[in-house]
Amino acid sequence: MPHLKRTIPTTYAATTGGRTRSWMWLAIGVVLVIVTGVAALTFAAPRSRSATDSQAGAQIGGDLHTVFFNAGTLYVGGHDAVVTSTDSGQHLRPITSLTGADAMGWAASGSSLLVGGHPGLFRSVDQGTTFTKVTAPVSDVHALGGAGTMLYLGSPQAGLLASEDGGRTWDLRTARQGQDFMGTILVDPKNPSRALAPDMATGLMRTVDGGRTWYPAGGPVGALAAAWNPADTRQLVVVGMTGAAASRNGGATWQPLSVPAGTSAVTFGPGGTVLAGVLRDQRAVIYASKDQGKSWSGTAKSASHTGG
Repeated sequence: MPHLKRTIPTTYAATTGGRTRSWMWLAIGVVLVIVTGVAALTFAAPRSRSATDSQAGAQIGGDLHTVFFNAGTLYVGGHDAVVTSTDSGQHLRPITSLTGADAMGWAASGSSLLVGGHPGLFRSVDQGTTFTKVTAPVSDVHALGGAGTMLYLGSPQAGLLASEDGGRTWDLRTARQGQDFMGTILVDPKNPSRALAPDMATGLMRTVDGGRTWYPAGGPVGALAAAWNPADTRQLVVVGMTGAAASRNGGATWQPLSVPAGTSAVTFGPGGTVLAGVLRDQRAVIYASKDQGKSWSGTAKSASHTGG
């Protein structure tokens, strides 16, 4: 510490013999006591952690595309990585087999879980633990959804494709729409010919004929993500480039929805909880609302993934 060194004049220390050594040892002792005390205070009284510190999240790259809840597990897809959580985002762990998959859309089909991105289509047959790349009609998948054996796939390369056999075969339903679809396509489990898809060029789009024709369904312009409550599919949440909105009547009417700043994807979790994904410094942070967006709380507590 500079101010302690200045209390021992250099000329005095060089000319006073044994007393010099005594004073030097005394000064060193004072320094050690001060340093020890500072260290003790540092470790005994850690600083309070801000919301950003306690919600560091998990690194997923430059974009957060999707949050998807299926069979008790939350999946968060980003440009470089996919992370999962079994506690609504409190702890996030990577799926190493999806590193670089650029996950954008998800579909549960029978015992399989599928995810699509720029590299193509990936499938898991072990409850989302590992994924392998599968043959797909296109190499660039921006939107994906399914129910039962019915799958929908949106690609800027082709438009909207559909499969009625769980992805073994595909056919082009329309080339006029689907190029701008993004995220997870919501497919009615009771009637798979009905589906809702976020469209970045317009808003939420609806089909009732298996994807052959699509109609505007409302919500914010430039839709990036959509979700419905599995317990009541009339409850909808959509996030777009111009904000977010919610509907309680299947899209007949919409109300503005307040979401955390930077929200780019949403899904419904257990008990109707709305989960929102936010990207901060290339890390995913998950927020939860149990009151239809009136209040939000951050849930991510640890950063267990540091990139691919």
